[in-house]
Amino acid sequence: MSQVTPELARSFGLNAEEYARVLEIMGRTPSLTELGIFSVMWSEHCSYKSSRVWLKTLPTAAPWVIHGPGENAGVIDIGQGMAAIFKMESHNHPSFIEPYQGAATGVGGILRDVFTMGARPIANLNALRFGDPALPVTRRVVDGVVRGIGGYGNCVGVPTVGGEVNFHPAYNGNPLVNAMTVGIAAQDKIFLSAAAGIGNPVVYVGSKTGRDGIHGATMASTEFDANSAEKRPTVQVGDPFTEKLLIEACLELMQTDAIVAIQDMGAAGLTSSSVEMAGKGGVGIALNLDAVPQRETGMTAYEMMLSESQERMLLVLKPERAEMARAIIEKWDLDYAIIGHITDTGRITITHKGVVEADIALAPLSDAAPLYHRPYTEPPRPEPLGSIAAPITLEAALLRLIACPDLCSRRWIFDQYDATVGGQTVKRPAQADAAIVRLEGTSRALALTTDCTPRYCVADPEAGGAQAVAEAWRNITATGARPLAVTDNMNFGNPEKPEIMGQFVAAIRGMAAACTALDFPVVSGNVSLYNETEGSAILPTPAIGAVGVIEDASLATGIAIAPGQALILIGDTVGELGCSLYLREILGQESGAPPVVNLTAERKNGDFVRGRILSGDVAACHDISDGGLLIALAEMALAGDAGVSLTRAGDHGFWFGEDQARYVLAVRDPAALLAAAASAGIPAEHIGHATEAGSLTVPGGVAISVADLREAHERFFPIWFA
Repeated sequence: MSQVTPELARSFGLNAEEYARVLEIMGRTPSLTELGIFSVMWSEHCSYKSSRVWLKTLPTAAPWVIHGPGENAGVIDIGQGMAAIFKMESHNHPSFIEPYQGAATGVGGILRDVFTMGARPIANLNALRFGDPALPVTRRVVDGVVRGIGGYGNCVGVPTVGGEVNFHPAYNGNPLVNAMTVGIAAQDKIFLSAAAGIGNPVVYVGSKTGRDGIHGATMASTEFDANSAEKRPTVQVGDPFTEKLLIEACLELMQTDAIVAIQDMGAAGLTSSSVEMAGKGGVGIALNLDAVPQRETGMTAYEMMLSESQERMLLVLKPERAEMARAIIEKWDLDYAIIGHITDTGRITITHKGVVEADIALAPLSDAAPLYHRPYTEPPRPEPLGSIAAPITLEAALLRLIACPDLCSRRWIFDQYDATVGGQTVKRPAQADAAIVRLEGTSRALALTTDCTPRYCVADPEAGGAQAVAEAWRNITATGARPLAVTDNMNFGNPEKPEIMGQFVAAIRGMAAACTALDFPVVSGNVSLYNETEGSAILPTPAIGAVGVIEDASLATGIAIAPGQALILIGDTVGELGCSLYLREILGQESGAPPVVNLTAERKNGDFVRGRILSGDVAACHDISDGGLLIALAEMALAGDAGVSLTRAGDHGFWFGEDQARYVLAVRDPAALLAAAASAGIPAEHIGHATEAGSLTVPGGVAISVADLREAHERFFPIWFA
């Protein structure tokens, strides 16, 4: 057994002050197992020690919020006695070290966060950021991550219905893999994690424990360096077939009255699940590790407590229901073992082979966890870019943009995901601004999306944070659904650097303003810090996952247009090109201020658009975001295999600027739509109409073949992976 020393504590991620606090709490030198427990529970990944003071400033309440942050996932009322349960979580560091397993186990972990609360998972989404496509390592990581997401989600039988993929050199050594799961449960069948009942058995369910993933939470709380590949043993190994059995077994058990509390074994494994369950319940917990199912020989208490082996759950059961529960679990060919019981001591005690390996008061593991008010510097506000001379023609700019890695077709990716398993997916990837998944047996559906524009966030984190929330809200609105709530995944660099902490603080401030203005509370989330490699940080990436509801799935709009439809632009266009993809892809610059986020206009324009959709006046709708208005029109033409004839002239700023709070509507009666907009005080302009497939034409003699647009749009990934 390793001798516990300050040096060992430092290698576990505890600084000198934190280790001194451990010694004060314990009144003695901790055992190796005790040190491991403190190190993971006080890690950035588990304790949010750098971020929770700021996370508390986010709006989290609304009449439809049932459970906000603090549970395994957020829970919202979606009507008719049903609840949507959802969360987004990162698996960034593991996905760079071992892309396939890192991404796969990220999907598995977020699925467990949702079904542990009693929900049947109905949809997965993901938000992915990768490095420079010119680097071979980027192609390797993309290939592994996409196969990992598809391999796990497809096998477990939950459709992957949406997400986003961006590329930037800032992610070269630190890709981001943020996974989101949404599930459905009856409101009177929601399960929580707080343990209760002195003497109640603590039960281990699922796969056996191995040595994979030990100190995964600690690894996720540090920067990468040149030796990061050596951390491969900290990456977990997933088995989606076992996960499927675990889902079905737990949901069957949840139909009985056996469960007092339930928690998945995620980051920090048996440690976090046992500590959090007992801590939330204000009780103690005694574990006998001799009873833990193990797939490797000679495992120590330290290894068992810190293993992050996948597909495992921890339950507190009613004693009289323990054997009934065993029968259900074993019917699904899963391990079932009583490994301890609930006590009244307020402590966690762990024995192995007759030796007490740990005896710690539970309260300090949470109450005394470090809470840092890190120093931060306010990010400088960039100046607007001003006018820019177009270096190439409109046609050339459109073709280059629609072919670039950030705007090209994701078909190569989506084709590896099963988007329709379960038979309830109404709108699949690229068919609408948000995925639409029907609630089985009803006409109602959920609208689901993920969003963030990191290039805005690095230029102005406050504006970028607000824009991420606003675009998620806008994407749901564009389908006709009512946005209800968000989950976030805060991906940033090293918070010990004041400029990075300043990015985080400003992004939170922008998100809070947008969530408040749009009645869009944050109900769950995850913070991933130290996303740096050899001192180089990622772009600040506050990814937003969002959920909305539409009462009639048949009314949900997609982006495909059809000949004869009039095209209406909603919202004001300034035409500023700062931070735009046009600026980066055409001029090779990343400068200027991001587009202004006017939250009053977002709310007013979006509420108007949603109302017209639900009135049946809108045949197609697309929000305007990356690439601007002309890209949105091109995507609508490609989705509907139609042409576009525009009557509105404009410069490159008009066509490619990324002004916010804007939509393109395809309607049959433009006069009625324009009259309604005028009456509501909504900026609206008739800019053209859809035609038979052929070309996209712009006044001034510009005509771009839709076939050429499609060829440019589709070629990147097939050529990259040829």
